[in-house]
Amino acid sequence: MRDNSPSVVIVDDDAEFRDSVGRLMRSVGVDTQQFPSVTDFLKAELPDRPTCLVVDVRMPGPSGLDLQRALSAAKRELPIIFVTAHGDIPMSVEAMKAGAIEFLTKPFRDQDLLDAIEAGLARDHARRESAEADEELRKRFDSLSPREREIMVQVTAGQLNKQIAYSIGITESTVKVHRANLMRKVKARSLPELSRMVDRLGLTPEQQQDA
Repeated sequence: MRDNSPSVVIVDDDAEFRDSVGRLMRSVGVDTQQFPSVTDFLKAELPDRPTCLVVDVRMPGPSGLDLQRALSAAKRELPIIFVTAHGDIPMSVEAMKAGAIEFLTKPFRDQDLLDAIEAGLARDHARRESAEADEELRKRFDSLSPREREIMVQVTAGQLNKQIAYSIGITESTVKVHRANLMRKVKARSLPELSRMVDRLGLTPEQQQDA
């Protein structure tokens, strides 16, 4: 069972700032992890729960923007709130274009940070729920037999039962049985719903048969 309690990760070389944010988050019942550098953060293993990063833009070694780029390259979709005492407009534009939740200039109001963190955690929670749903959907498709996958390819391509029967050399009644079984296994209540499932997983006809 995955832990759905939220966590905020603070990456900042200023220990006083890290402690300040940590106290703020404890006051609203949210756990934190703290790191003095991007390097230390990248070495750590984060808990498997909704997470939001609060990251200083400028630190010794890799910067906050370097971290954002590294996470993007690794396809780790963690929401980031940037904080800085020395921000500029081009820097904030780059961060926001790359998907940052907010770009706050120190000093800022606690409520501004809390609002940004709430938005970041909500985004990560939704991402995780979507990923879990996709994983469950993939398991359903993996349960199909080779024949069921073959028929599913043709069904979602718009072929009728009699056309499918002719193309693969079986009776139409057998196609109907396989079709009913595959719909039951993937929990699709209609052909449009089955097609949406296939589209959601991004399966090409070849991938459907090899899944």
